[in-house]
Amino acid sequence: MGKVKKVLLFLGDILVIYLALFLMLYFSYYENWISHWSQHFYPFSIIYLFWLLVFYIIGLYDLTLARNNFDFFITLGRALLINTIIAVTFFYFIPYFGITPKTHLFVDLIIFALLLIIWRQIYNYFIKTPGLLNNILILGQSQETKELVSHIKNHPQLGYRVKKIVDPEEVKILSDLIKIIVKEKIQTIVTTVKPYHDGTLVRNLYHCLPLKIIVSDLPAFYEKITGKIPVSSIEEIWFLENLMCGRKTFFEGLKRVADIVIAAVGGIITIALTPFVTLLIKLDSPGPIFYHQKRVGQDNKIFNIVKFRTMIQDAEKDGAQWAQKEDKRITRIGNFLRKSRIDELPQLWNLFKGDMSFVGPRPERPEFAFSNDLLANIPFYQIRHTIKPGLTGWAQIKYPYGSSVEDTLQKLQYDLFYIKNRSFILDLSILLRTIKIVLRGGGR
Repeated sequence: MGKVKKVLLFLGDILVIYLALFLMLYFSYYENWISHWSQHFYPFSIIYLFWLLVFYIIGLYDLTLARNNFDFFITLGRALLINTIIAVTFFYFIPYFGITPKTHLFVDLIIFALLLIIWRQIYNYFIKTPGLLNNILILGQSQETKELVSHIKNHPQLGYRVKKIVDPEEVKILSDLIKIIVKEKIQTIVTTVKPYHDGTLVRNLYHCLPLKIIVSDLPAFYEKITGKIPVSSIEEIWFLENLMCGRKTFFEGLKRVADIVIAAVGGIITIALTPFVTLLIKLDSPGPIFYHQKRVGQDNKIFNIVKFRTMIQDAEKDGAQWAQKEDKRITRIGNFLRKSRIDELPQLWNLFKGDMSFVGPRPERPEFAFSNDLLANIPFYQIRHTIKPGLTGWAQIKYPYGSSVEDTLQKLQYDLFYIKNRSFILDLSILLRTIKIVLRGGGR
């Protein structure tokens, strides 16, 4: 359902874009608008591609933002401003299409902005209309069901509504289950109990199939809604079913090629920036320019990373420490380097050597990754080391900066989601969202 809504949103934006172009030409040329259509269609289409890309990067295709509130309109305003700059730059600094629209361009922008605001408000309103929501019955209760209920309640635009939560023991009788389904108009059943562990539940759910009910276990539905794997609700069999079938050899091969290309291009940029970064670091605080640190890579291999120093000298003279969100050890220039991710540019050498990939789980320090505290409290933690770590990743864009075992658990759930679902599309999505975070100054 979420994908369908995103496709409809995307198609609606395209319709609005070209409707604005049509109205601009019609009002400008009246009867002769058709003769000007082809002249404007191709150059404007190039601009529109960039506009849609900006919409994606800035988050306008994220359904969690699809609300008619202040945050949404601020985000929409930023996107329209960026798109205006792109359009002006395109037509007045790259004059290869024989047209300099001037007034027509700004008329198109105004019409587009008005139509888009109207369209998005209508869309945001209707996707959470009660009549369009998928009614859910949850069998069983756990910490994950509480999180799921809260997430669905806070994001009605995802298209779901929890109608009832019952204990599986209360619906042992088939007639009781059917009665609940009919009364509450249930469309989806989410069960915390593994169906193959309860023969009676399996039979009852089977007999409900004629009612057009979708049945899902909690881990699968939780993953679909939240984008993470609930580690306390899965067992070893989950890994056998989801991580051992298909090693994605083709994907990993092409990704390695992409990492080498990124490392080569990024390396040139790093070399050019290094003298300026060196000067800023030296002026801000005494100490070395680069910071060397051991990290845990694929298959628990230890490797060394190099970063521009962002903390005061001897920041860990008393031993390894979790980095805090408002860490006083971070220098003024270091804070800027972190938010812009410039401090991580030297790690492109690790990409080139193959220690890391551009996208993957964040490489952890061995002092934490192999600590008894972490291994005892976080099940399946070592699974994140089955693939190469990355400069950016799904957990990094989905979860705020973490500095505790609890935060590490949350990030592991996102890492497992990435390991299971990694693909070119997901990597591209992570890359674009990372760009959005950097542009907004939201680096770690």
